[in-house]
Amino acid sequence: MTAELRHLRAFLAIAAEGNITRAATRLHVTQPALSRTLRQLETHLGVGLVDRSTHHLDLTPAGRAFRDRAAAAVAAVDDVLDPARAGSWPLRLGHTWSALGEHTTTLLRAWQQAHPDIPLRLLRIDDRSAGLLQGRTDAAVLREPGDIPGVRTELLTTEERVAAVPTASTLAARARLSLADLTGWRIAINTVTGTTSLDLWPPGAAPAATVEVANTDDWLLAIAAGDTAGVTSTATAVMYPHPAITYLPLTGAAPISLHVAWRPPAAHPAVPALVTLLKDLFGGTPRTPAPPIPG
Repeated sequence: MTAELRHLRAFLAIAAEGNITRAATRLHVTQPALSRTLRQLETHLGVGLVDRSTHHLDLTPAGRAFRDRAAAAVAAVDDVLDPARAGSWPLRLGHTWSALGEHTTTLLRAWQQAHPDIPLRLLRIDDRSAGLLQGRTDAAVLREPGDIPGVRTELLTTEERVAAVPTASTLAARARLSLADLTGWRIAINTVTGTTSLDLWPPGAAPAATVEVANTDDWLLAIAAGDTAGVTSTATAVMYPHPAITYLPLTGAAPISLHVAWRPPAAHPAVPALVTLLKDLFGGTPRTPAPPIPG
């Protein structure tokens, strides 16, 4: 048997739903047909992708490793066959929040001037790799990325941290804040893509309560409600001004590192030119010739 795109779509639906019946409904096929498709894929690969020994369907270690590769392959095919993109090949730059802050517009203008025939698309994707692992983006700007398997990163710059507090609070009238000023507050923490955790505070001095959110929009809403504060980078203050939130300089907190990331080999031939442009933008050095873009 030769594996086909439908096998990958079937597996990804099963992985997303965690249930054969729900995945079959999602794909508009019968449950027995979907089970056969999954077995065909496992036979082709020579490994089990799904653990059927438990009541709840779980992926095996091989299934978890295969999921990102399958998602990247399906995304690449969908991208090639998208009628709206026929005749062009945009370069997709992902970010999890705030893009490049105040440098975002500068990058877009510099890219358009240097490469007018290659559109640069900024995509906010709320996952740790900003879509790289799923093939939804060609490169990404990531803050404090840590170790993401198969992803190469280069440091661009660091950003100072700021406190985000409700504008109606007494803290908003201060010129600056320290971590200690926030210990009596609930702290909004983005558990998916954020760079703040209670480890930021000294041992024994961390706030007692947190509000966990999964994206920047919910983080902003939690703080705007009036009883929660947050810690973020200066880029957030630039990209997400809010009438109910005041951003203030924060002392005693380590800065946040900003990186450009991509998966070798590059998914788009213009990725090396983008990396060069970003390094020049943040390096403060004279422009170096960008590597030629194949094709």
